[in-house]
Amino acid sequence: MSMENVIETRGLTRTFGAVEAVRDLSIVVPPGKALAFLGRNGAGKTTTIKLLAGLLSPQRGESRVLGVASAALKPADWQRLGYVAESQRLYGWMTGTELLAFVRPLYPTWDRDFESLLVRRLFVPLGRRISHCSRGERMKLALVAALAYRPTLLILDEPFSGLDPLSRDELLAGVLEVTGQHRWSIFFSTHDVDEVERLADDVALIDSGQLQLHESVEALQARFRRVHVSLPTPVPPGFQEPAAIEVSSEGNVLRFVHTQFSAEVEAELRRRFAGGQVEIGPLSLREIFVALVRAFQERSFAHA
Repeated sequence: MSMENVIETRGLTRTFGAVEAVRDLSIVVPPGKALAFLGRNGAGKTTTIKLLAGLLSPQRGESRVLGVASAALKPADWQRLGYVAESQRLYGWMTGTELLAFVRPLYPTWDRDFESLLVRRLFVPLGRRISHCSRGERMKLALVAALAYRPTLLILDEPFSGLDPLSRDELLAGVLEVTGQHRWSIFFSTHDVDEVERLADDVALIDSGQLQLHESVEALQARFRRVHVSLPTPVPPGFQEPAAIEVSSEGNVLRFVHTQFSAEVEAELRRRFAGGQVEIGPLSLREIFVALVRAFQERSFAHA
């Protein structure tokens, strides 16, 4: 495996009983990139992150983080790695001030000025007991504790899940501001793609434990288009288009999402439906995600 990549896995597999939570996962994250690891609930995102962090052992395959085998990560390696999990526990009897004072000596690179900047940007209530803080306030405090020592790689496991819109926007704005300034590498899992378009350079999508795609946000959005065709006569039965998903027809109208769109494809569609009206439009990342997950579900049902 290359020492240049901040994350690299090869054939990573983890089972729980008869269930393969992660299967043959091979993924690479180069330095300076923000990768959104997408998937519906139960797709294998958290299991993957625990494998990366060395909190779980794989049945097969291998993973490396910052050039170190995940199973061999030592305290010195964690001083270069920031980790915030959805289920992360903080000491509820402490105040925010006490928590930061507790973790500060653990990191030689801790930057007090940067800590103060993060606290201000994220509106963290340091004087309140953590047990009395909202979920959003606890997540922001955990983020300060994970960023103040300027880690090389930041791993976030569902950091925005369950937050109200204001808290989510404040948390996302804080991550964007501080990571954008320093071009840190970020690996963050989510099943809610609202924040992805603002934060991610690349997208990886996992479903039923298997990697389905891994590409840049720009490339993904470039190859997906929603197609609406109005024909002068009823749509013929049995419409076939290998790269089409979400196919539906009603009377003279045919609708589908094309997953391999290009200028050549557009020309072919307009030639194919020359007698009708063809409307082609882009999809948001959320719309692409929903369309793909629905297609995966239909495929799984068909093979059940």
